[in-house]
Amino acid sequence: MSTRLRVTRIGHACQLIEFGALRVLTDPWFTQTATYYQGEPVASTVPALGRVDAVVISHEHYDHCDLDALVTGGFDLATPVIGPGTVAALARDKGFRDVRAIEAWEATTVGDLTVTAAPGKHGVHEVTFVLQSAERTVFFGGDSLRIPELDTIPDRFGPVDLAILPTNGLCVRPLNHQQVVMDAEEAAGLTAVLKPTMAIPHHYAFHSGRLGDRMLTHGDQDPRHYADAVARLAPGVAVRLVLPGTPVEIP
Repeated sequence: MSTRLRVTRIGHACQLIEFGALRVLTDPWFTQTATYYQGEPVASTVPALGRVDAVVISHEHYDHCDLDALVTGGFDLATPVIGPGTVAALARDKGFRDVRAIEAWEATTVGDLTVTAAPGKHGVHEVTFVLQSAERTVFFGGDSLRIPELDTIPDRFGPVDLAILPTNGLCVRPLNHQQVVMDAEEAAGLTAVLKPTMAIPHHYAFHSGRLGDRMLTHGDQDPRHYADAVARLAPGVAVRLVLPGTPVEIP
């Protein structure tokens, strides 16, 4: 019998992924500021998360690396925190005691979980992740752009059970509208290559506030655009649009 694989989106790119009894938290974000709004309910507080076996963090942007919220929420600072060197430095400064710095194609293990960093590209240094336990494989895309290196994941790691991808194509207005996150069509193209059993979009409800949306950022907040694109480009892949707090079992 396959190991149970379940994911619960906490909000934005923060996901609780469960491989049987092993629980992994991704890109934690539990608070907001004047220019960072989740745009949707946050489905859990830090104390309500319960036991977490590992935290994986793609990059140091606040909406993916809310370490202060973990610390003030009483999170166990002995929990392994895994990410690129930029994240590792921040985690050590916050008092986390088991910090693993990995870069593209490097791996570390936590019990039966293998975490491999895959390449990413964003406005700052970023990695994505391949998470594997027993025979189950998850690709977590953080908020990366689509880059050619990600197309090699099936050849490197075999079949993918779950792909979690950003879809809002976020652009930065002061940087001549530079795109820093893959959009729905690009995410669907990557989905067609990964051929996961199930795909779940994230990183679409985020916004920068009434003023920030006019002056700082703009992006696509409708995940149905991704679902429609997958239906065209990868019709065999099941897409789930998931409200925060809803557990999803992956076959």
